Amino acid sequence: MNLTILHVSQPVDGGVARVVTDLVQGQRVAGHRVLVACPQGGRLGREAVAAGAEVLHWPARRSPGPSVPGETRRLRRLVQAAAPDLVHLHSAKAGLAGRLAVRGRLPTVFQPHAWSFAAVTGPLARAGCRWERYATRWAGSVLCVSEQERLDGLAAGVRADYTVVPNGVDLRRYAPAERRAARLSLGLDLSGPLAVCVGRLCRQKGQDLLLAAWPAVLRRVPTARLALVGGGPDAQALAAQARALPEPYRVRLTGDVPDPRPWLAAADLVVLPSRWEGMALAPLEAMAMARPVLLTDVPGAREQLPPAHRAAGLIAARDPAALTHALAEALADPLECARRGGEAREWVTARHDVRSVVARVSELYQKSIGDGQPPSRVPARI
Repeated sequence: MNLTILHVSQPVDGGVARVVTDLVQGQRVAGHRVLVACPQGGRLGREAVAAGAEVLHWPARRSPGPSVPGETRRLRRLVQAAAPDLVHLHSAKAGLAGRLAVRGRLPTVFQPHAWSFAAVTGPLARAGCRWERYATRWAGSVLCVSEQERLDGLAAGVRADYTVVPNGVDLRRYAPAERRAARLSLGLDLSGPLAVCVGRLCRQKGQDLLLAAWPAVLRRVPTARLALVGGGPDAQALAAQARALPEPYRVRLTGDVPDPRPWLAAADLVVLPSRWEGMALAPLEAMAMARPVLLTDVPGAREQLPPAHRAAGLIAARDPAALTHALAEALADPLECARRGGEAREWVTARHDVRSVVARVSELYQKSIGDGQPPSRVPARI
């Protein structure tokens, strides 16, 4: 059965945008009509169009606030005009406005991509938990990208029909590549060990923690280099933090890049010291390119690593000493990094092929439509 599927997303960059685009591509190949409602700017709109989606302009800020009622009204009108069989809401803001707009009158899948209450503390975290407990009535299924994300939802009192589908990667696009050629293309030193961090420059991804640990890493591995690949709201602050490091700090901030694959190929080690996640996409892409990863032990990280890599590849979140030690140990042994990279490619190939993700999400859609949620087509008023 061919469906009309409406994805709603804010943000429009980073891993969430990549996940949505991969779903669009797979769903279009399967013959479905796919629409994406998202703000203008960023990559999602243009990449979704290239993948075959119809893109609907949905102005929405990333954070909640006074703009929510207007965003909800606009989204309700888009849903009415699109007449989808199913709505798939991505991340906290789309989950907020989308569930308020649709209120369960259409089959609805909500995908947190990391719980909103994990990003804050105090009253905001408590308010986020209360909202998620209440709003779960308006989603036929909550789609988590890791088992730990599901457990965190349950621990917060969010009772829902959960489905866990780990993130995947396009193994044809992210394939092993020759390190020397990648470094030549980027104008990098050919011999020194290189750590690369790919991700949105923001508090969540922890690049500030990485920069704080870097001088101690250089004292143990003086030839090491670090590249922060990506753009984001903390770009200026991180650039200032890097400039304040003692010379030679050997750090390069690339800014946003159209394609991170050359940087992943150039790396000896890919590091992501996140404060919270659902299951980060960049480490999967790195492992698909046969590069080992170093991650903080946040939701999704342990599950996406080969069991044999967890001792060396996982550290406690917000532990500068552990980050320094693990970085220095890995960068001092490029041969071991290369060995772990080969194993990582085999692991991702067996467990994180994006085609299996698309198939499992399709099964969830069919179940959501067939489990007594309203049948296809939005009513005249919702």
